[in-house]
Amino acid sequence: MSIWRLLWTISTTTTSSISKTSNSTFSQFRQLSTSFLVTKIPKKFRKKRKKKESPRTTLVQTQPNIIPYFENILVRDTHFRFLTKTKEFLSKQPHHVLRLDDAGKLHQQLGFPRGRKIVRSLQRHPSIFEIYRHTDGKMWFGFTDFMEQLLEEESCIMNQMENDRVSVVRKLLMMSKDKRIHLSKIYHNRLLFGIPEDFRDRIGKYEDYFKVVVEEDGKRVVELVNWDPTLAVSALEKEYMVDEDKVKRAFKFPIKHGKALDLDEGDERKLNLLYTLPLVSPYSNGSELDLWTVEAEKFRVGLIHEFLSLTLEKRAYIHNLVEFKDEFCLTKHTYQMLLKQPGTFYLAGTEMNWCVFLKDAYGEDGVLLNKDPQVLFNEKLYRCSRVNET
Repeated sequence: MSIWRLLWTISTTTTSSISKTSNSTFSQFRQLSTSFLVTKIPKKFRKKRKKKESPRTTLVQTQPNIIPYFENILVRDTHFRFLTKTKEFLSKQPHHVLRLDDAGKLHQQLGFPRGRKIVRSLQRHPSIFEIYRHTDGKMWFGFTDFMEQLLEEESCIMNQMENDRVSVVRKLLMMSKDKRIHLSKIYHNRLLFGIPEDFRDRIGKYEDYFKVVVEEDGKRVVELVNWDPTLAVSALEKEYMVDEDKVKRAFKFPIKHGKALDLDEGDERKLNLLYTLPLVSPYSNGSELDLWTVEAEKFRVGLIHEFLSLTLEKRAYIHNLVEFKDEFCLTKHTYQMLLKQPGTFYLAGTEMNWCVFLKDAYGEDGVLLNKDPQVLFNEKLYRCSRVNET
């Protein structure tokens, strides 16, 4: 037993000495500096990464395709966003007044930048808005007497144009898939067509044209009562009777063909024309067409053309079209579809927030050729708001 105990003691001592030696060796290696090693590429030698362009800022058009006067119209929209939104919101308030403390929380409804004081926006239009201290000691703001007169003038225009606005709503219903549209969608886009704010109350006067139905979820839907064939004539069809060649050039649906045909420009145009015509009426039932056929695309292009022709300024933003996507059988490829028709449509703005114009509705100077009375009033309002603008 003593011999085995002696051998065990010797082996234990040897193992412990080896471990101590190895630990001391590793500790020496740890003390060595590695600062001389280049672990990162110097900044001046690094490749510069290009920032990905955001659809929020990327323009739809590029040089030389940009048409400045269309782009400037969107700049005007941005400049007068506060005026337009605040006018609509304040017009619905009792006595046309609002407390400043409450208005400061309504940046989205009133159209001023978040985090900014509304007073700065109000002071830019001293002829339209006035700020005063109420008897409760709080600061309020409302319309000036001059603006109240303008509102009365606009109300007269709305009454005069009521029959025309009724026809617009009827045509929208006739273009829709099921001849019915949610009342809220028309209300959200009322400024696009010049429809009065209280049209939901006025619509009850026209029982021969409309029927309002309340669905199970409580939403109100307006339905078409009678089909009027005299209204089911598109702007393109009317134009075709006046200038046939102009309508033939409106859209292009080219046929793919091999180079072996060796067609000159004239022959190729005639061949494409056979494929383009006849166009499909926007008042036909587009839901019956196969989704990805040329006929279906002709229908959608013609429908958007007719939709724009019903608007006050012959233009609409992406959110206006998306609102009626289901009713008008539009697809998510509407943006690309419109880009393929540069002869008729112009897309301005950015890829995320674009606006489509009917090019033929504007002159070479960028002025709308046929101005609705509501458009003339809006221009007058813009001019008056610039008086003493700060």
